[in-house]
Amino acid sequence: MRVPGTLIAAQYAFAPNRLELCGPRETGLILDHLADRTSDRGLEQALKQFAGAYPYLSFIAASNGILDPFDRRVVEAYWIGNELLDNVRMDDFYRHLEQRFQRPVAKKLFQAVLGQIPEGARPHHNFHVFAIPMRTGRIEVAHTVQTMDECRISWGVVRGSVGDELAIDRRPLRLQGDDLVLGDPEPRMVRWRFNGKAVVDAGPGDVVSVHWGCACDRLNPVQLTHLKRETSFHLALANRRHRIGALL
Repeated sequence: MRVPGTLIAAQYAFAPNRLELCGPRETGLILDHLADRTSDRGLEQALKQFAGAYPYLSFIAASNGILDPFDRRVVEAYWIGNELLDNVRMDDFYRHLEQRFQRPVAKKLFQAVLGQIPEGARPHHNFHVFAIPMRTGRIEVAHTVQTMDECRISWGVVRGSVGDELAIDRRPLRLQGDDLVLGDPEPRMVRWRFNGKAVVDAGPGDVVSVHWGCACDRLNPVQLTHLKRETSFHLALANRRHRIGALL
């Protein structure tokens, strides 16, 4: 049975929610739904309170004529990447970002963000992390390289498990000169289970997506290709706009 979009959204929302970075104080509710693999109106209402993700989901849905922002395809487009991002109009994306971020982001930095749109920026979570220089959850604070690395959706190959953690090989985000780059794969431990309740089921050889130190989902080869492409593309855009901005 196909997993509903609300559960996929919950898989990615759970980790920052448990750290009290984003969304309502509903960590227990979200975890219970993930463990039981069930979805209902209560979960949907909780997910609508994620001020960072939900407006993007609504925007992607509207851009594709899809009524439900939690349609599985919409949720995957934002967190992982897929063909729905190709249907977003440049001028619509420009207005969406203006309405949401023009005030909290410094003018010069915000113009650099908008400058990425004609170059192909898309409403993907990793675009948001690399382009918007602050976390936009309960408390708006400036990003560091470390928090960007935790906040972006990354991926890793599972090597084994130890209790509630998976041992994975994952490429970390690094600062190389003035550019953000992905380093060589390094060992990393990530959580997959909390209070005896599993967020994801994965074993050796699987590729899992990672958000704030938590394994979110198993990725198939197509999903992994999308995530790698969106990550490398938006990293390159962010680095280019940084260099241009430094000359202004």
